[in-house]
Amino acid sequence: MIDLRKIFGRNIRGKIMYSLFFLPDKPYLQLFYFATTRKFINFKNPQGFCEKIQWLKVNDRRPEYSKLVDKLAVREHISSVLGEEYLFPLLGAWESFDDIDIDSLPEQFVIKCNHDSGSTKVIKSKSSLTQDDFDEMKEFYTKRLKRDFFYAGREYPYKGIKPYIIAEKLMVDETAPEKSIEDYKFFCFNGEPKVMFVATDRATDCKFDFFDMEFNHLDLVNIHPNADKQIPKPAMFEEMKEIAAKLSKGMRHVRVVLYELNGKIYFGEYTFFHGGGFQLCHPAEWEKQLGDWIDIT
Repeated sequence: MIDLRKIFGRNIRGKIMYSLFFLPDKPYLQLFYFATTRKFINFKNPQGFCEKIQWLKVNDRRPEYSKLVDKLAVREHISSVLGEEYLFPLLGAWESFDDIDIDSLPEQFVIKCNHDSGSTKVIKSKSSLTQDDFDEMKEFYTKRLKRDFFYAGREYPYKGIKPYIIAEKLMVDETAPEKSIEDYKFFCFNGEPKVMFVATDRATDCKFDFFDMEFNHLDLVNIHPNADKQIPKPAMFEEMKEIAAKLSKGMRHVRVVLYELNGKIYFGEYTFFHGGGFQLCHPAEWEKQLGDWIDIT
């Protein structure tokens, strides 16, 4: 059997993306999926969670999803469905880094791109940034603006989104201002949240802990190991479940990210393809269960 790790090295995902971007979606996804899972996708009769995610990429292409993954455009949708008060305050949106009036931004803010994943930077002290820091940020975001995130994992909603750099107000927990705020990620199936997870220790050694809708800890492991500490149940858990259900209505599967902060709930983002569909769940029973909840009939 061919070992793609030996061919592409350790950074399999990135190297496949840039080396094989010209391939049509199905063969590209087959190679990518095999490189990360050692399995092939059965597009005719998908079974597990990750396999069905790949099926959704190819067969559930709804144009409105592009607006939902666009971190700028989705604000209109959330304002309409929930209300503007569920959004983090927007400080600005720019087509290039040079357009940003840094002086007009507050001392603390969050900056990211609207059209991708992984470009978020938290600025806690603008005045302490050096010119080298700004030069690095400019280089980083200039590259990001040129990137079509669709090609990373053929996540079709991202294709062709007009890129912007956006800045939002940095929200803090008034009871513990230095603490990073927690986000709660709800896996929803046809408008029904079934499982959620909490990420902790992001800056050091990230952990994922999964819970059912009664906030019972599950033996599900995916991407990162479980934490070795107890995760407290959010105070507004029941209301978050209702919001996740409302935001995911009519969608075969989507992950809805919410925040609980200072007695309020805020919307984070929509994610249609958790982990790109390349990270199997363990034990295998969870890969099957999550897959069974995705109705492709």
